[in-house]
Amino acid sequence: MEIVRIVSELQRVYREQGLYGLRAKLGDKLFSLREARKYQEFVSRNRLTEEGRSELRRLCEGMSYEPLISVLLPVYNVDEKWLRLCIDSVRRQLYPNWELCIADDASTRPYIKQVLEEYAAADDRVKVVFRTENGHISAASNSALELVTGAFVALLDHDDELSEEALFWIAHEINDHPTAQLIYSDEDLIDEKGRRYWPKFKPDWSPDLFLSLNLVTHLLVFRTDLVRAVGGFRIGFEGSQDYDLTLRCVERIAAADVRHVSRVLYHWRAIRGSVALSGNEKPYAHDRAREAIRTHLQRTGRRADVTEGDHNLHRVRFELPAELPRTSIIFVEDCDPDVFRRSVTEMIDQTDYPGLEVIVASRSRDQRNLQRQNIRYLNVDTEATAEVLNLAASISTGLVLCFAEVRFRPLSSNWLREMLGWAIQSDIGAVGAKLLNNNWTVIHGGLITGVEGGVGIAHRGMGREAVGNMFRNRFPGNFSATSVSFMMIEKEKFQQIGGFDSENFPKQLFDVDLCLRLRAGEHRIVVTPFAELIHTSKSTPKSFTETPTAAERMNFEKKWPVYLRSDPFYNPNLSKKKADFSIDI
Repeated sequence: MEIVRIVSELQRVYREQGLYGLRAKLGDKLFSLREARKYQEFVSRNRLTEEGRSELRRLCEGMSYEPLISVLLPVYNVDEKWLRLCIDSVRRQLYPNWELCIADDASTRPYIKQVLEEYAAADDRVKVVFRTENGHISAASNSALELVTGAFVALLDHDDELSEEALFWIAHEINDHPTAQLIYSDEDLIDEKGRRYWPKFKPDWSPDLFLSLNLVTHLLVFRTDLVRAVGGFRIGFEGSQDYDLTLRCVERIAAADVRHVSRVLYHWRAIRGSVALSGNEKPYAHDRAREAIRTHLQRTGRRADVTEGDHNLHRVRFELPAELPRTSIIFVEDCDPDVFRRSVTEMIDQTDYPGLEVIVASRSRDQRNLQRQNIRYLNVDTEATAEVLNLAASISTGLVLCFAEVRFRPLSSNWLREMLGWAIQSDIGAVGAKLLNNNWTVIHGGLITGVEGGVGIAHRGMGREAVGNMFRNRFPGNFSATSVSFMMIEKEKFQQIGGFDSENFPKQLFDVDLCLRLRAGEHRIVVTPFAELIHTSKSTPKSFTETPTAAERMNFEKKWPVYLRSDPFYNPNLSKKKADFSIDI
């Protein structure tokens, strides 16, 4: 059946995208196979040695603060083999200051009680409560929570395993960041034979990606007072109870207090009945996740529609105002006038938006090619792109600016509305689109700093339908920057930040610099793949082939050294030679 499904999928891609699309799809499959092999080498290289264990034990003894970490473990009718492996993984922790709080949810298999009592007798750090009636996972988790005496709680499922260094690195993070309220780590899957595969190398906290999928999942650690303050686990959200809990917690804390440990500390068991094996194992969980997202958005005062997305994930569409804000699309005329005219006309005609103003910054005084009521020309003499765009923005009458590049065709007429829904959110700075080359591969899916010697393009070269890192090629999420080739921003935010820095970055990097300044002002950058445009020329757009001048590169290095060392939205376990999210080994 799997072969039939794959063949059917390839046939669909060929019908919709032709030979180029099929080639891109096959390329993505080969990439996945290569990464799977590389992960086995990664696991081997990073396996803890006795010397490493001794070093971590020594570091434990030197910690200034040794928080008691309470591991919550709800149990129900799990196979004895998996239960023992799960509990043993806690008892093997190199960090000693933990307690295991187990709640058995009235299991009917007699060995469950025997096994739990055996462990409680062997280790006084193991606490057990036996519920008299089955209440499902939220109720069982709350029963386990009642046993907690630690300052932090870590969540563990009854058939999964912690790496033996897991709680050490959590305690280490707490010591480095004493205000931490929520901590999550990278993870992978583990099969019935103990083989580890399919790693999730996650970005740092990305609240907008979190609206599409449970980014944090495992290992997930909360400050105990925070969990109790929000009322613990909610009945009615079983299957997505951790997602719902996290959504309620992040509403109360600062983004800086959500910490990410970029180490694989949790092994999620992929067996029948587990979502790790297939998202179809618990279909009800996805509906409850979407309800958790809806109630979160309501509590935070955002109006949006939450529907099912690909891969059982979630799509959020923010509600637009009844009176749509006037939006100014800004083009720079940089090609043959006839080609330019056709490209602009095609884009306008294929865009479903009533309040458009089009501004064309032109070095030519021949304006006969585009004579439309809503098109305005700006004659410029400078070669500095950043200055040209600043001038065009200054004469715009729209409340929203959209910097755009010609020779792109929208794949959907609502691309501008999709970007606008994000751009008008008060805490969002700039919004980018997903741009495709004419061979159906990605040429822009967000910008990543500190790779490829400076700035790289996320998912570049991947097929249109590749999921990418943490599904970020398919769902909206946060990046450090987005390209000016298609960038939307409210005019007021653009003006407040002073527009593009045309003095230090006249031709390149001014878009990255703008985004980093927005981030410094606590505005997030979002790239939405639901706004898709494809390049209509056979050649790659010039903006993606030109390199910064030596002066621009030096200015960027002086201004943003932290971002050149690492990008918070690019996991340090991934390659810095390319921005393709391949494993660094």
